[in-house]
Amino acid sequence: MTAWRIRDLQPHDLDGLLRLWDEYRRTGAEPVYALNEVLASTRKDTAIVAVAGDEIIGATVARAAHDQGWVVFFAVAQEHQRRGIGRAMLSAIEQRLAPLGIQRLSILVPDEQTQVGALAKAGFADKRHLRYFERDVPIRHDELLLLRELGGRVLGRDRWDSIGGMQREKRVLEQRLVLPLSDPELADRFGVVPPRAIVLFGPPGTGKTTFAKGIASRLEWPFVEVFPSRLAASPKGLAGELRETFERIEGLDHAVVFIDEVEEIAVRRGGEPPSPMQGVTNELLKLIPAFREKPGRLLICATNFIRALDPAFLRHGRFDYVIPIGLPDADARRAIWEQFVPEQAAAGLDFDALVAATDGFSPADIEFAARKASQVALERAVADNGGAIAEGPTLDDFLAAIGETRTTVSAEVAAEFRDDIETIARL
Repeated sequence: MTAWRIRDLQPHDLDGLLRLWDEYRRTGAEPVYALNEVLASTRKDTAIVAVAGDEIIGATVARAAHDQGWVVFFAVAQEHQRRGIGRAMLSAIEQRLAPLGIQRLSILVPDEQTQVGALAKAGFADKRHLRYFERDVPIRHDELLLLRELGGRVLGRDRWDSIGGMQREKRVLEQRLVLPLSDPELADRFGVVPPRAIVLFGPPGTGKTTFAKGIASRLEWPFVEVFPSRLAASPKGLAGELRETFERIEGLDHAVVFIDEVEEIAVRRGGEPPSPMQGVTNELLKLIPAFREKPGRLLICATNFIRALDPAFLRHGRFDYVIPIGLPDADARRAIWEQFVPEQAAAGLDFDALVAATDGFSPADIEFAARKASQVALERAVADNGGAIAEGPTLDDFLAAIGETRTTVSAEVAAEFRDDIETIARL
């Protein structure tokens, strides 16, 4: 099935919108809003479409009224339903309305409407028997400017579900982090203190950043990534800029704060003369307890070299959990291959062979091999016939690319990682 994408509605899309309108009515569901109201909103409010090739296969139209957004038309072509298009459109329309200051996004649907699964998956609640759906927008309007200044963003809700395989890691993060943070009252009843800071560790390219973003997506909290290299360019110095960044984050009600390659600013202290970075490490060690005092916060630090961290950095009271993120399992490798194999090449492709051949590969290694195979197939097609017959890469192309890919994680690094799980991990 053809790949799809979401974009803003253009004037030439109206014919496709009208076809969706007619199909919607043929299902027996009478739209809540009249066609003239929907068309008026496409001109002056917010409208997006889902497109497969040149075909309009979905549309969502919404307007803002004070602090509430209203979806006035929401439809996906029947043959393209159950592909996640509806949920993706709802997420996209919410992001476009957020700068207008909305705190709640609502939709009225007729009783005959059958496609309500996307609403439930997108976080909407059926409020009454009138089929009134609404959901709270996870960030206030006055927080948006601060979030932009911090370089943060609100991620789409689907990032967590898009992490294929890795069920053990997902289960640990869901149970230890998401559950108590998303329902603190339930956690309190059981005497569970929601975590405030964790460390993700593992070999390079194993998806630690992907998991951090997935956690923010799952919680629906703003995601703020702190880049030590950027902070170091400030006239205030790395320690001073780090302190000021954490102070500004205090202005957000909720936040997932992510520091990748934290070993750069949490190095082992000691030695003569003292390293210039020791002052930064001391500052970070002071900031973490203060960060932990306020609810609605989660600090995620990631490292490829956990043995390089200062021992005081990992102690109890600073980090609740130290969680290993290893190489993708078979299910995860299959999901990664399915993501990067072109649609025309996927039919009949032996994915089991690709999964078996990439045992020990990181997600980045698989992506590299997939893109290399596609490039080789493209060059061959152009050389043979000028690209007139566009055949995608074959299994042999993928296997050849796999054989030419140097894996990021050596056997020695993998062995060290297993030792670190035994001696350092804290779950």
